[in-house]
Amino acid sequence: MKRIITAVAVGALALAASGCSASGGAASNAGADFPKNGKSVELLVAFSPGGPVDTAARLIQPVLEKELGTNVEVVNKPGAGGQIGYTSLANAKPDGYTIGAVGSPSIVVIPLDKARGAAFTREDMQPLARQVTDPMVIAVQPDSKYKNVKDLFEDSKANPGAINATTTGQMGGEHFAIAQINEATGGELSPVHFSEGASQASTAFLGKHVDVLVGNISEVIDLQKQGKAKVLGVMHSERSDALPQVPTLSEEGYDVVAATARGYAAPAGLPEDVAKKLESALQKAIEDESVVSKMDNLGLATSYQNSADYGEFWTKQEADYKAVLPLVQAK
Repeated sequence: MKRIITAVAVGALALAASGCSASGGAASNAGADFPKNGKSVELLVAFSPGGPVDTAARLIQPVLEKELGTNVEVVNKPGAGGQIGYTSLANAKPDGYTIGAVGSPSIVVIPLDKARGAAFTREDMQPLARQVTDPMVIAVQPDSKYKNVKDLFEDSKANPGAINATTTGQMGGEHFAIAQINEATGGELSPVHFSEGASQASTAFLGKHVDVLVGNISEVIDLQKQGKAKVLGVMHSERSDALPQVPTLSEEGYDVVAATARGYAAPAGLPEDVAKKLESALQKAIEDESVVSKMDNLGLATSYQNSADYGEFWTKQEADYKAVLPLVQAK
């Protein structure tokens, strides 16, 4: 059975409209003076500076400041594959002054895996907006002996465990992608986890400490352009406009599709008026022509979803990942 994993950058399950209104007039009035004059909004990023989640957040920051009429401060809290930053976000006061830029499957999977000991659940956050989906790719050194994915996968089958590949942490999108590849090919690429994010993984690859770079298009496209990496395949149903010359794994005969979606979330329980102001500001920032153009230059086609659609998207992803979670759980 074909497994299509669209790794979701989400916040959390959308609060039902009835739930938001249940707090009555107090909730309606709570956002009347939001944001208060001079009070900044903190935008938490659960990964290191320079990675795709961080980059997207910093692109929308100036537009978000204009729309909200206050400073928006990007604060990086990396570690444990996003778990440290997500925990901080979930524990923040739900008043609109702390929101988060999130990536997945980590945001979806961490609460599902009891071994992670997560201090938050899906219900502790609420989604605000999705910004983008970003297909995974598999890349090797420019002078690698591997000419295509078949060469690589055949070698990983002949020499199981001898070839290592990057992830951005245990149960991150790359970890799931590697598990899917191993299952589809009968080979064994060995994951090496870099829990601080994509920039750490790319640095290790550039230093030739790992053999294979598994990452999103946005993380790898500049390395390809600079001749520092050779992309062998795209894990998507169609070829990427950013890498039109690179075949999909499906074209090469491997039934593997994987992508990351990224967006913005808040601690659950925002007053309704505050949530609406944040959602409106985020939509304008995400769909701003300049932001969209810069995202396009990174190989990322903007795919905005509002909070309700984003919550439904997450619901589906939770079911998908529950089914494949055993593939990446520590044995």
